[in-house]
Formats: sequence, structure tokens, C-alpha cells
Amino acid sequence: MLNVVVLMGRLVADPQLRQTPQGTSVASFRIAVDRNFARQGEQRQADFIDIVAWRQQAEFVSKYFQKGSPIVVEGSLQTRQYQDKNGNNRTAVEVVANQINFVPRTNGQGSASGAAGYAPAAPAAPATGGYSRPAVQDAAPSYSAGSSEDFAVIDDNEDLPF
Repeated sequence: MLNVVVLMGRLVADPQLRQTPQGTSVASFRIAVDRNFARQGEQRQADFIDIVAWRQQAEFVSKYFQKGSPIVVEGSLQTRQYQDKNGNNRTAVEVVANQINFVPRTNGQGSASGAAGYAPAAPAAPATGGYSRPAVQDAAPSYSAGSSEDFAVIDDNEDLPF
């Protein structure tokens, strides 16, 4: 079965970092994700999605993200049943994060700068990107130093090499 969710949005509030009784870090937060379609003359709608991150991902998101920060989350969708304080049965739907990333910065023409437009994944040191919290400068490799001679042409008329 396949259960993969990839979302890009902005944090609605600061992440809430807690510890389980066993000392495991867990962070919960909500992101606003714009819908793809907006009728002409209407404002674009957003969905508000609950996210749960565990261990290093929880510590990473609580350290480097805050309310309003853009974020990319990859994870799986989960549901759970519980009773509220009035005894009513409720269902919670949330994304359990496997990987949390910074949103790639654009170069002004709408294309992302850097290697294939991807930002560093947690727990790598984040690049500075206009966030109000201080961030460590990322020592990202320079991909512009390579040349076309560094790649081999694969003849696809025969069997694949793997």
C-alpha cells in the first residue's frame, strides 16, 4: 500500500515541543496550504493541516521554524479515534512527518536556486532565509563547478546497465 503526503505551506503558530514520559521528543503544529484553484475574482482558499513530528524532526522544526515560516513536510496520513472532554467520539486526521525541509528560495524568475531546487533536509544545518530566528550558514556544495564531461552517455538501445 502507498501512503505518502507532501505538503508545502506556512506555519499557523509556533511548533509545540513536548517530551513523552520516556523522553522522546514530539512536536505538533499546523500549516496552512493554499488550494491550487481559485475562481476569478475570489481569494484563494487554504486548508489547515495538523502535523506531528517525532525525535530529531521534532527538535529540528521547533528550533528553526516559527509562526509564518514556509515549510515542506513529507510524511504519511494517519487517523486516530478519541473522546473529547464532553464524551463525544472524535476522529483526528494528521500527517506524521518523516522529513521536514526549508522551502527553496527563488531567484526572482520563479525557479529555485541551488541543486534541482531542493533545500537541505533535516537535521542538516539550515541556510539563512529571512527567518527571524538565527540560523547556521549551510556549507552547501557548489554544483556549478561540474562540466558535461563528468557524465557518461548511456546507450538505451541495449539492456539497461542495472
